[in-house]
Amino acid sequence: MPVTKRDYYEVLGLSREADDQQIKSAYRKLALQFHPDRNPDNKESEEKFKEAAEAYAVLSDPQKRAVYDRYGLQGVQSMGGSGGFDPSADLSDILGDFFGLGDLFGGQRQRRNRPQRGEDVRYDLEIQFENAVFGMTAEIQVPRSEICKRCEGKGAEPGSGPTTCSACRGRGEILYQQGFLSVRRTCGSCGGSGQIIKTPCSECRGQGYRPVQRKIKVNIPAGVDNGTRMRLSHEGEPGPNGGPPGDLYVVLKVREHPFLERHDYDLYCTIPINVAQAVLGDEIEIPTLEQPHKLKIPEGTQTGAEFRIRNKGVPHVNSHGRGDLVVQVQVNTPTKLTREQKRLFEQLRETLPTDNKPNEKGLFEKVKDYFM
Repeated sequence: MPVTKRDYYEVLGLSREADDQQIKSAYRKLALQFHPDRNPDNKESEEKFKEAAEAYAVLSDPQKRAVYDRYGLQGVQSMGGSGGFDPSADLSDILGDFFGLGDLFGGQRQRRNRPQRGEDVRYDLEIQFENAVFGMTAEIQVPRSEICKRCEGKGAEPGSGPTTCSACRGRGEILYQQGFLSVRRTCGSCGGSGQIIKTPCSECRGQGYRPVQRKIKVNIPAGVDNGTRMRLSHEGEPGPNGGPPGDLYVVLKVREHPFLERHDYDLYCTIPINVAQAVLGDEIEIPTLEQPHKLKIPEGTQTGAEFRIRNKGVPHVNSHGRGDLVVQVQVNTPTKLTREQKRLFEQLRETLPTDNKPNEKGLFEKVKDYFM
């Protein structure tokens, strides 16, 4: 009894009006999901992969698709092959080249033997608040790998060398037959290199690299902030097969300051003053990151008043200009008074007007209430 096959459009989840790009995208999704390498020993996935591949082989070919649309599966079979799909075909042409799945079909070996860029390295560096504002030079120790000097990165003892892997015969991959598929996989004996080291280097144990602690000087410019990411080119891991090294990324963590807060390039601080200073005015000394600054407090200053001191903030990174220091005053009401101080405040109270009526809303609040 003949086996009934599903409609190819139904297999790919498409309508008959689907264009070429939609057919390719639908097939890619199914191929990634049901590929035997991702579902080993799963007969159901293998059948679904086969079904999707067969549907794609027909619908991606304009001539076969036209025949299928007009005459159905029998029309395609009359052209030769089971549904127009060659079971012995190497799927690298369908998947590997178009979809970038070379690792599943043998591309890994070729890339392994090519020079590759080394991996990037991250280093978290904590610095003082002042160092972030004014800059500094820091010396850090970065753990990373370096090419073994004894074997020059070859992994074999000097005077010896690698031999051809007998399992894959130097190809770096082994061909497996899975049902109707011919699938290439990376050789487990040589890791895809195609070579075996029989006498590993005594220094690096055949790895070709050794872990080291590398001292690097980092120039931190003035004005950096918490989370700033600095890139040091070619200070990362070395590149395999003679490839260029990766980069080192230094990520800064700035410690908090006891009384200063940073907002962009401006610095903010809160300074307490007493009632007399607020009423009569005064000249006070403001601590900054450099020399103390004299600040004049005018008569009748209210709590929360802000005073901006120009060019006492954070320098702009790699540029001219500098932010400001914003000082907010807080009028402290005394809670413990001597008898003399209390007597003087009582006398002062007798001379001050008493008006405890609620303040009227300003024009802005009145307009806002009107429209709400």
